[in-house]
Amino acid sequence: MNSCLHSTLNEKLLLPISHRPCFGIPRKRKKQSRIKTRSALSNGGRIIIEKKEFEFKPSFDDYLKAMENVKINRDSNNHSSNSLRKKKHVKGKKEGEENNKYAEFNDFRGEEEDVNDKMIVGEGKLEKDVSFRKTASKKVIDNNKKKVRVNRKSELLDTERAAFKSLENEDNVIDKPRISRVDMEERIQKLARCLNAADINMPEWKFTKMMRSAQIRFSDHSIMRIIQILGKLGNWRRVLQVIEWIQSRERFKSHKIRYVYTAALDALGKARRPVEALNLFHQMLEHMASYPDIVAYHCIAVTLGQAGHMKELFDVIDTMRSPPKKKFKTGVLEKWDPRLEPDIIIYNAVLNACVRRKKWEGAFWVLQELKQQGQQPSSTTYGLVMELMFACGKYNLVHDLFKKVQKSCIPNALTYKVLVNTLWREGKTDAAIMAVEDMEGRGIVGTAGLYYDLARCLCSAGRCQEALKQIDKICKVANKPLVVTYTGLIQACLDSGDIQNGAYVFNYMQKFCSPNLITCNIMLKAFLDHGMFEEAKKLFLKLLENVNSVYQKSDYKDRILPDIYSFNTMLDACAVEKKWDDLEFVYAQMLQYGHHFNAKRHLRIILDARNAGKKQLLEMTWKHLVRDERIPPPTLIAEMFCLRLEEGDYNAALSCFVSSPSTELPPVFSKKSWTKILMENGHRFQKDTLVAFIHEVSILVARSENLVLEHLMRSCKEFLRTQMQQAV
Repeated sequence: MNSCLHSTLNEKLLLPISHRPCFGIPRKRKKQSRIKTRSALSNGGRIIIEKKEFEFKPSFDDYLKAMENVKINRDSNNHSSNSLRKKKHVKGKKEGEENNKYAEFNDFRGEEEDVNDKMIVGEGKLEKDVSFRKTASKKVIDNNKKKVRVNRKSELLDTERAAFKSLENEDNVIDKPRISRVDMEERIQKLARCLNAADINMPEWKFTKMMRSAQIRFSDHSIMRIIQILGKLGNWRRVLQVIEWIQSRERFKSHKIRYVYTAALDALGKARRPVEALNLFHQMLEHMASYPDIVAYHCIAVTLGQAGHMKELFDVIDTMRSPPKKKFKTGVLEKWDPRLEPDIIIYNAVLNACVRRKKWEGAFWVLQELKQQGQQPSSTTYGLVMELMFACGKYNLVHDLFKKVQKSCIPNALTYKVLVNTLWREGKTDAAIMAVEDMEGRGIVGTAGLYYDLARCLCSAGRCQEALKQIDKICKVANKPLVVTYTGLIQACLDSGDIQNGAYVFNYMQKFCSPNLITCNIMLKAFLDHGMFEEAKKLFLKLLENVNSVYQKSDYKDRILPDIYSFNTMLDACAVEKKWDDLEFVYAQMLQYGHHFNAKRHLRIILDARNAGKKQLLEMTWKHLVRDERIPPPTLIAEMFCLRLEEGDYNAALSCFVSSPSTELPPVFSKKSWTKILMENGHRFQKDTLVAFIHEVSILVARSENLVLEHLMRSCKEFLRTQMQQAV
């Protein structure tokens, strides 16, 4: 029985195993012969044994144990082809010998198949030799079957039986340990930071290499997290690049692509990129899997509303209410209907757009639409309506709406913020303070913007000390740096014409934070506008001291360096105050620290300094332009020519034209123009210098045609002739 069981089990194991697990699902098979025994009493006390169907059902543990006994090495594919052929030859030879050895049992099997269904044996005993021959015959037959099937299905079983192979010493394991969520999130964070720091114009192959080197399984979740992180960093260009990369990857199979696009819409909205967000929204309309849902509509509506794109926002609302323009194959979703009605968030976005456009009629349209749909306006809605009326200058409607809000619902911080700004514009500072106290008495937590507006209101009224007390409240709820708050208070003081309080806040803020460049430029301009040149000069020199203390790149983070606006502001002030020495110093510092000459800004200042006897600025500018291979403006060329001719160096004066090709010089150097220049500056030139210059120019004109030099030579001759006639 054991040998029969073993052979039958091995025969069943040779059936091909499915690649897809089917635990608990019975496999269909052909009916096999069964042997059922039944006892019956017959005449003569004989026992009748009938041959019926027999079925063996091993347990799953027996199945595993048998499979482990049949081991096939997966590394057999690495052997050479000659070794495989040799093994097959030896194996076939052994099989032939075994077949010859047990040939008589195959003949016996043919005889036994002719036996009838019923076989009568002697009473109480069975012939042992017949039973032995039958068992041995079946065993040999089963072994032969087994060996033949192993040869035929070895390649298939090579893969299938590897599932039962021990994985302790296996090097080529497909199912590696799964990465934890924490590790995956760290990899996503690292990839997002690398993408944010990389050059936005990197080639596509380099971008792909960076994405794949992160060792991340790119799913909807991982892509969405990358986009969210890039959105927080404000890198909207990289967000679009990630979206394009996903679209070009055929291997990326998304199941929730709508969520990925929605995350990109949100990132573009935070970066204030309405055009790019609208283009992405139109791409979402092209496919059923990415067709916008209510969250996507919220993102695009808020983005368009903040940008003031009224027409585009109403187009989105029409799309929201209408069926898709493109016909999709809905499949099992026959009743799929993506149409939606605008909710309170969409209508608030419309109010935001109206504020930017100052369309106060839009407020009544929104309130009417909400009433028709049976929706109650929220406190935010009323706050936006009040903000719209404030932007349009309808202060009386702001107060009426605030009273209505108090009756229908509890006002929020936004409504109080609009009320404070309205009272500020009306000059009612005490009323603004009382409004904030009323808000705090109701237990409403004010926003940083509300306390910031109240502080600016107090600064405008000259109550600087009270304004600084609001800083503590701002710090508790603020997200922006403290220097921004102080800069706003300084600007509020300056807008009201109070330079003293502005300077006080500027000095006071340095106890808690360092001013940034914007703050310093504001104060620099304020000092100069109010005639405080020395104070402005001290502040500018302090900025230059920061430049001298920079020794490495990390020092730039802790030092405030003057920019081109700072230099231009000081140059204008020096020219107005006729501080020519200070002007020369500031101009030299500007060129030294990498800022360039701008003809529109600096030419008039240089000429004024030249007329005041400061010719050094003209020299510095000329060298600066020659070094940068820039063509000087015509006025500067004429002024440099007159300076060289005044010094008696006619060769240097001539080089002002020879160094620049005549084809690139503007056509303003006509004979009439040169005559005017010589007449205005004739008192600066010596007669002998002019004669020598005319001789040198005539030689050059004879060698090659140059209209500029020819006009100049004629003008010089005419000027000398005129001077000689006046002398006579």
